[in-house]
Amino acid sequence: MAEAIARQDAPDLWEVTSGGLTPLGYVAQLTKETIGENNYSAEGLVSKPIMHAHWQEVDLIINMSGFQKDQVFEEPEKVEDWQVEDPFGEDPEVYQRIFDEIRTRISALAERLRSTGTAQVAATDLEKAE
Repeated sequence: MAEAIARQDAPDLWEVTSGGLTPLGYVAQLTKETIGENNYSAEGLVSKPIMHAHWQEVDLIINMSGFQKDQVFEEPEKVEDWQVEDPFGEDPEVYQRIFDEIRTRISALAERLRSTGTAQVAATDLEKAE
């Protein structure tokens, strides 16, 4: 969800990709439905692992894995931890609540980057964004 939201809401700030620490291998149907019902595109979303090669390409990683950045990321200074519930296996209302939370967080991040003059983030990797 985060990839779809970030791609649509602030395309001027970043090139977005997502990857998970333990990806499902597919994008859950309720994820696609929630994205579509909110007038976002799920086109091109793929469940995939975060790769070591991504580290050289990104300026910022949003970690929604539930693990603290110091525990799992090799360059924690590039990582911002967001505590976001994983909706997988829950009902549509939970998916919508999580979607709204992620959208609010992305909006705040975009505003912060624009106001601090660091809007030239080249890429953002959003964990657990399937």
